Amino acid sequence: MHDQLRAGVAIYNDGHYHAAHDAWEDRWLDLESGTDDERLLHGLIQFTAAVHHARRRNWEGTVGLAESALEYLAELPDDYGGVRLPPLRVFLESLAADPAVIERRPPVALEHDGDAPALADLGFESTAIAAVVLAEELGYDEAAFERARAYARRDLEAGEDDSRFVALLFDFVREENSRGIVSQRLTQHVERRRARESDVDGLF
Repeated sequence: MHDQLRAGVAIYNDGHYHAAHDAWEDRWLDLESGTDDERLLHGLIQFTAAVHHARRRNWEGTVGLAESALEYLAELPDDYGGVRLPPLRVFLESLAADPAVIERRPPVALEHDGDAPALADLGFESTAIAAVVLAEELGYDEAAFERARAYARRDLEAGEDDSRFVALLFDFVREENSRGIVSQRLTQHVERRRARESDVDGLF
């Protein structure tokens, strides 16, 4: 769960409030309801939804989500799963009491493992998760990014530290202004790899 948590935290901290939950949702759905891990992810998902609705001035939705997030996070230790919860709870209380507070100050940053990571701070696994999430959020070919992630993992397992797929995933996540061209290059490399694999399969 560590890599999913850190990816979602960084996505949120870089201002993609709506997309952050996609880094956590698959893992959350696999967890038994009421466990501490499930409550943490459920609370974080509700928190990011509250921030998203507040920024869209859906005050009623914001209040309901903020109150619900507080309930999920209330009984967890202050540092659970590496996430620092007290600042989050304080902000949620403010948001529930006055959702328009979002217009007077920015949302609280999420802290994980002792810092407030941005996308540029992520290691490979969290970057690979973030790349697929951001591709979907920003309208790029999500399937191509999922394949690139699989190829990157395969290359690393084979000891190929100079994998083009690894480099492109990092570039896409970290270089906001170059995402269009990086996506094109990544898609081209995916198509070439798939074509080579098809050629090999055809020999047998």
